[in-house]
Amino acid sequence: MTYTTQELEALLKFYSGQLLNDTIPFWFPRSFDHEHGGFLLMRDEDGSLIDDDKAVWIQGRATWLLATLYNTVEQKPEWLEGARLGYKFLTDHCFDTDGRMFFHVTRDGRPIRKRRYFFSETFAVIAMGAYAKASGDKEAACRATELFRKCIRYATEPGLLDPKYTDTRPSIGIGVPMIMMNTAQQLRATIGDELCDEWIMRWIHQIRDNFVKDEIRCVMEQVAPDGSIIDHIDGRTLNPGHAIEGAWFILEEARYRDNDPELISIGCKMLDYMWERGWDNQYGGILYFRDVYNKPVQEYWHDMKFWWPHNETIIATLLAYLLTGDEKYAVRHKLVHDYSYAHFHDMKNGEWFGYLNRDGSVTQRAKGNLFKGPFHLPRQEWFCMQILKDHLEQHENKNIAGTLVPACGESTIAGASFF
Repeated sequence: MTYTTQELEALLKFYSGQLLNDTIPFWFPRSFDHEHGGFLLMRDEDGSLIDDDKAVWIQGRATWLLATLYNTVEQKPEWLEGARLGYKFLTDHCFDTDGRMFFHVTRDGRPIRKRRYFFSETFAVIAMGAYAKASGDKEAACRATELFRKCIRYATEPGLLDPKYTDTRPSIGIGVPMIMMNTAQQLRATIGDELCDEWIMRWIHQIRDNFVKDEIRCVMEQVAPDGSIIDHIDGRTLNPGHAIEGAWFILEEARYRDNDPELISIGCKMLDYMWERGWDNQYGGILYFRDVYNKPVQEYWHDMKFWWPHNETIIATLLAYLLTGDEKYAVRHKLVHDYSYAHFHDMKNGEWFGYLNRDGSVTQRAKGNLFKGPFHLPRQEWFCMQILKDHLEQHENKNIAGTLVPACGESTIAGASFF
């Protein structure tokens, strides 16, 4: 199948409508904490509050989202005010005296937990950059660039952070180059930084050289420092949704660099390999963990369906299709889109449930916790909206210029629907 122009327009309308009329209203403005700053995001299926603690990385993500909506969709004062609440909470309460950020704090900002990772910091970088662009706040821009440089040091200088493991079996993970790549992409899009382009390509090459295994059609989650597979349970464990998220980050970099063919090839290979590993042909959806050699996986939730891998796969398949025109990506996009909105979406209350059994039944109905909040789903709907608008505008401009556009032909699936 291919997508016709009319079907792409229907998708654009769908994602825009879901984002602005379903997803965002579930969270905002009721999650604004006007008393202490930041957001109250631990919410039950109907939006009622189940806990008032705050996960710092989700405070950063929500701040980024609101500022990004203000910067790219509509300059709504409510969104800017929400971004300001988030930015102030991050800067006033979420940094320890050593310059590191906490992971989990009370409603009024007292620290509960601090982790070895620096992902709270990376999401603070993109939040500060987006807020700086939205507000014109020069101090926020300076904070963003300074923190970005700290993150580069955390990612590259051994010993700055406490290690998770001993040196008995050293390993490196795909998570750091992936998240740092996207952090740099977001910072570049908002306030710019001269380091972004160079470091983005370094991180892409790290992923390509160490984690993409063409000989077995796989993207590893962790490997030995020389890139070899660690043949133990942890070393063999794959996270298909995570690798697919990395794939679309690279595809987006290809789009930024005038459809760079090398980057398109890397991103599409990663998507292909992990679709083959992760798509559940029996029930549909993306399986959470797989073993590289198809051995048993240690984690008991290995065959569950989590919300966020589906958000990442919706983005990756659509972006791959728009960049290549390859029909298999249209087929996959429709499969994961239809599965996700049929099983995760709460048509009564809005937003998505986070966790399904393998057969698609909901395991628990809360919409927000320390790990789920207003990020993966609204980012997916926002990003798909943006790339579809860009694609359709380019298509229209070529038509106006009298250029033959061979793009999307007629769909081979009658009555294809996205609703």
